[in-house]
Amino acid sequence: MGKQLLFPTDLFDLAERVISENKALGRTIAVAESCTGGLVCAALTEVPGSSAVLERGFVTYSNESKQEMLGVQPDLIEAFGAVSPATAWAMAQGALRQSRADVAVAISGIAGPGGGTELKPVGTVVFARAFRGDEEVNAEQQHIEGEDRAAVRHQAALTALKLLLP
Repeated sequence: MGKQLLFPTDLFDLAERVISENKALGRTIAVAESCTGGLVCAALTEVPGSSAVLERGFVTYSNESKQEMLGVQPDLIEAFGAVSPATAWAMAQGALRQSRADVAVAISGIAGPGGGTELKPVGTVVFARAFRGDEEVNAEQQHIEGEDRAAVRHQAALTALKLLLP
């Protein structure tokens, strides 16, 4: 009987690379997830030896949890929305503040099928990466084409994992 994976091969293979390449550098990571709901952390923990790299993960699905767990300012969410580069950046910074990780990635988006607007349609996902001791803003908004919620979440998780590669 072969090794059974909980995840699609592309997600597992990328997670495996993230763990091995960060481990080789002695670098630890944290993840703050909204629309992916823990998918990135789950993929990372599927990899043997991930405890040497993954310091912690935050699933902050509600605006309140973004504020309470990551220290995202309510006025930031009010002004720009939960799905904005500004909020993703604040989430990544909060994940660093609330952990011992060297680098943090944050993901927030609209996976669908509802919740989209003309300005932020379904598939709008924002990503941010923050390095400890570096104030440079590294956040971007993307539109992920996916036929359904699962496809949007899958692509968002892949993008987040790529951001965690050294």
